[in-house]
Amino acid sequence: MDPVTNPYAPGAGQRPPELAGRDEQLRTFDVVLERIARGRSERSIVLTGLRGVGKTVLLNALRSSAVRAHWGTGKFEARPDQRLRRPLAAAAHQAVRELGHPRGDEVDHVLGIIKAFALRDAPANARLREKWQPGIDVPAVSGRADSGDIEIDLVELLTDVGGLAADVGKGIAFFVDEMQDLDAHDVSAVCAACHEISQSGLPVIVVGAGLPHLPAVLSASKSYSERLFRYQRIDRLERGSADRALVGPASEEGCAFTPEALDEMYAVTAGYPYFIQAYGKVVWDVAPSSPITAQDIGVAAPEAESELAVGFFGSRFERATPAEREYLRAMAEAALLAGGEGRTDGEADGEAAAMATDGRGVLEREAVATSVVADVLGRKPQSLSPARDALIKKGLIYSAERGQIAFTVPHFGRYLRSQA
Repeated sequence: MDPVTNPYAPGAGQRPPELAGRDEQLRTFDVVLERIARGRSERSIVLTGLRGVGKTVLLNALRSSAVRAHWGTGKFEARPDQRLRRPLAAAAHQAVRELGHPRGDEVDHVLGIIKAFALRDAPANARLREKWQPGIDVPAVSGRADSGDIEIDLVELLTDVGGLAADVGKGIAFFVDEMQDLDAHDVSAVCAACHEISQSGLPVIVVGAGLPHLPAVLSASKSYSERLFRYQRIDRLERGSADRALVGPASEEGCAFTPEALDEMYAVTAGYPYFIQAYGKVVWDVAPSSPITAQDIGVAAPEAESELAVGFFGSRFERATPAEREYLRAMAEAALLAGGEGRTDGEADGEAAAMATDGRGVLEREAVATSVVADVLGRKPQSLSPARDALIKKGLIYSAERGQIAFTVPHFGRYLRSQA
């Protein structure tokens, strides 16, 4: 097959040629946009899921929907080492510019408020050259969104930005990736602002994406967050959608898959969108001709797994310290059920909710008890808390529920066992 025409696109946040299996989320968001534009009440949205399921891709697709609806939009990625003011100010600046409000004086006033909000990021005693300049070419407005209290300031900022959007019958949407990495005070401020905005009926919405424990992060900040957001879990694709993600792009290039090849692709990828793109790219390059067969996939599998081992798994594993790597390996061992080799989901229906196949018919527990990990290492659970907490902060594992932990990366346990 010609590698130049290869249609598959593995990459962080890179949109695949066929965005399969996300039609429901896209339709729901279109309804949300229309309702808010008409002054109807709607909740902000939180997308959660493991890495590699396409949260960032979907977040970008939702933003495209907002742009097509002529909304003002802004997007940023939360980082553990950065507070909220700078990235949110930049996103608000972009959103206001996209609105196309006809009255320049009102736009300048709101831009001045955004600038004042951003400038409060610097300490009061900071010198001028140490202060971050937001690139907004209007004077900062004093007395609005500049109190220094992030909850007060964020409510005032979104109120004024939302008022500007309401003037032209449009809305403002903020898209926040890796939302679980927001500082605890900033999480509280976002919840409080969304609560206030929803009560006032202003056309502003926040769409966040993050790891599976993001709802717990929000709930720990504000108890009412469970009712404040519309939570959508983004998971691996069902068989039909996974097939469509492969067949659709291939057919555009005059290529097909045999039924056996599609069976094999679903077996090795388990329906995870990133794995589908990664395997699809390698399979296309090694297949001699159309249709692509199960034998072609068998030939391509070692190269695909090698690339995943370096770019998807290895890069994350390298971020861990020796003590943290020991903890990860113990998790992988604890996750593998005794006698699980060769079993399928259908043979363990009673435990299906707590287990998942690793792509080769091997059942793993999605979450394991911290006490079991400690038993594997022959240590007391309390002595392992520093390693566990560090891994959570690095986004390699998450607390599924009290006393339970799980990998944020699908098939990570299989990778670790293969490296042992």
